[in-house]
Amino acid sequence: MNYDLQEMIFTFIGGLGIFLFGIKYMGDGLQKTAGDRLRYILDKYTSNPLLGILAGIVVTVLIQSSSGTTVIVVGLVSAGLMNLRQAIGVVMGANIGTTITAFIIGFNVKEAALPAIALGAFLIFFFNKERIQYIGQIFFGFGALFYGLTLMGDGMKPLQSSEWFRELTISMSDNPLLGVFVGTVFTFLVQSSSATIGILQELYSGGMIDIKAALPILFGDNIGTTITAVLAALGASIAAKRTAAAHVIFNIVGTIIFLVALPLFSTFIAWITGVLDLEPKMQIAFAHGTFNVVNTLIQCWFIAQIAWLVKKVVPGTDTTVDSKPRHLDQNILNQSSSLALNQAKMEVLRMGEFSKEALGKAHRYTQSHDKKDVSDAGQIEYAINHLNTEVTNYLVKVAANDLSERESNDHSLLMHAVNDFERIGDHVENVIELVDFQIVNRIEFTPKAKKELDEMYVLTQKIVDTAIKAVERDDVSLARQVLELEGKLDSLERSFRKHHVLRVNAGECTGQAGMIFVDLLSNLERIGDHAVNITDLVLEQRSGTA
Repeated sequence: MNYDLQEMIFTFIGGLGIFLFGIKYMGDGLQKTAGDRLRYILDKYTSNPLLGILAGIVVTVLIQSSSGTTVIVVGLVSAGLMNLRQAIGVVMGANIGTTITAFIIGFNVKEAALPAIALGAFLIFFFNKERIQYIGQIFFGFGALFYGLTLMGDGMKPLQSSEWFRELTISMSDNPLLGVFVGTVFTFLVQSSSATIGILQELYSGGMIDIKAALPILFGDNIGTTITAVLAALGASIAAKRTAAAHVIFNIVGTIIFLVALPLFSTFIAWITGVLDLEPKMQIAFAHGTFNVVNTLIQCWFIAQIAWLVKKVVPGTDTTVDSKPRHLDQNILNQSSSLALNQAKMEVLRMGEFSKEALGKAHRYTQSHDKKDVSDAGQIEYAINHLNTEVTNYLVKVAANDLSERESNDHSLLMHAVNDFERIGDHVENVIELVDFQIVNRIEFTPKAKKELDEMYVLTQKIVDTAIKAVERDDVSLARQVLELEGKLDSLERSFRKHHVLRVNAGECTGQAGMIFVDLLSNLERIGDHAVNITDLVLEQRSGTA
């Protein structure tokens, strides 16, 4: 390979790598700084399409990734906290939010790249406080973004004298569809529209490409960025596939509209450049922003039609978990503590049913290794966590009232039950992670170990089911039955641990398989302990027996 060509390629791909790292690292820092507020914004402020669009813009600006926003949206749709129409509004907003990177690049502050990296590294390595380290990530990522962009620009400079590249740009100027194809393919390969827009800004500012070729490539970039969501949705839930399909349709329709209006759009960019005296990079940023804003303004009126089309393109009935509280009436909090506690109890029982269902999914996953069970369990775990927050907040408000002794006892029971059902969900999550590790590392259990695990699962599920019924009915006899069953579970765990040691000593299973087996037993036994915690309170409060 010619040395100059090799240097050009290595400089370009090295700069691209640093740029992508910078975008990701900066986005991670922003996301960690924002914490759970991102999901909260999408959960609370998507009641209508306009709010959904605004929420999509805000979250995407914070995490610097429209694909990341789409992933959060898919989780909320799957959890029943957002419907498809709301999701489409957020996706439209995410497309606008992602244009902020192009504007940042347009300010052309390359001189600040290395100082930003130095400042970021200083904050990361010399401060122990997490929030300061997250801010360091933002600065480091920001600096890496511009440093990578500088290297990419240096790597592309030889293209100015390249005959084949000049012919390609002429072809794209004459044939906009070729430009759309090039933009789509390159963004698909890079998996980042921000990177391809940044490269386009470098090419345009360097005079290596004219505006007639640049705009179709920009349209293609917006189509190419949907590929990430499509790949993420493969094998996922129908909700995920429909959200990805909506993203694709939105950008393809927008590209068709702007291709038809390309002469008018080119004239507008020339006009805005003259009015605002825009630098070349900022011209591309404005073109990118205008494309996404106008596309959203046009299509936001047709969200219902897009949702209908998406359901036709991706048919089927999706499995969603309704994570929203069904019974928590805020209006009766100050009217009747007894009724409010009864409503909270119904939501706690829903948490119990979710935890039992998640345990069943984990059992099936252990047997079949079907990823659908993992997806379902993930949705259920999110529902449990969401209800945990909602019910706890509700019970805190109930506690502000003047409660009778019986109501105070009921309140205590429910507060403990909420926590224990949530912990059961956490242990189910641990079980699934252990099975994932087993699958990835191709660890096999002996037939005896599989049989013992099944026996533990069945007994654990029975314990959780009985505990739920004990709380539901305030039944002391069922609570005592849970204690008896959990004693049997403890005995089985000790027995199966001994069997495991004998199998390892006999060379029937590997040490790694035994480690996973023991951890699975431990998590199932802990689930039994949490079920007992719930029923202990039933015994104490209803019979006075410890």
